[in-house]
Amino acid sequence: MFSHLKTLAIEISKDRKASADKLAKLVTDEINNLAMPNAKFVIEQKTSDSGNPKNYTSTGLDEIAILFAGHVGAAPLSLSKVASGGELSRVMLALEVVIAEAEPIGTYIFDEVDAGVGGKAAVEVGRRLAKLAKSAQVIVITHLPQVAVWADNHLVVKKNENGLVTQSDVIEMSESDRKVEIARMLSGQEDSKTAQEHATELLAIVRNS
Repeated sequence: MFSHLKTLAIEISKDRKASADKLAKLVTDEINNLAMPNAKFVIEQKTSDSGNPKNYTSTGLDEIAILFAGHVGAAPLSLSKVASGGELSRVMLALEVVIAEAEPIGTYIFDEVDAGVGGKAAVEVGRRLAKLAKSAQVIVITHLPQVAVWADNHLVVKKNENGLVTQSDVIEMSESDRKVEIARMLSGQEDSKTAQEHATELLAIVRNS
């Protein structure tokens, strides 16, 4: 009985190691494309002595930890302890993209997955969300224009208050309205000519991708 348990546990550990190495590589590749070229995602597997019956659990002999290194020379440490808010957002997105390619899910909802992200990194987050949208429906709540420009359908939520009741309206943006809205997200001034030029530039990035 114990020898059979031992054989099964060793096989599970081998399969788990192969899957962990594959997942770590795929997620690292995705993270590197999210403006973190030197970051590394690591799945650490510690396997207990198979000869000691006390080491067995319902999941086998392994203890798994997710580690992260954000730059060259950094030792991989616990993701929850060393990653910033922006890094955590991008790691989560990278995981979702990788998992979606293997096991598609009907709908993903991201509530400010771009928290702590800006500039070039925000553009790359938007690009990856658009990639994910090729295999699933993706709903994204964002305040970043660099992310919003990647949407196929842009909706704006507006709140109106009269002192007694707060009403929320959802408005679908037309192509022309969208440029004005992106300009507002960029500068807070939708009538700004400079902001609208920048909005046009951002929208062009998406069309040419």
